[in-house]
Amino acid sequence: MTSLPEIEPGVTVRIVEITGGESVRRRLYALGLHLGDRIELAARGILGGPVLVRHEGSGITVAIGRGIARKIMVEA
Repeated sequence: MTSLPEIEPGVTVRIVEITGGESVRRRLYALGLHLGDRIELAARGILGGPVLVRHEGSGITVAIGRGIARKIMVEA
């Protein structure tokens, strides 16, 4: 199990835990990301910018700040 920004772009993983508080979970749910979802890290922003995450089921791509992305624990 590792945090989302630590995986390589193009790798598909499953969300297994969200370590943040209620506001972080609510924000991710609003973006369409839930526990058990399969996602792909599409790209990383340069100089510590946001990460782009593609939801495997819907195909939607969203940008997530690195602080929140570190709270998303994933596994292959």
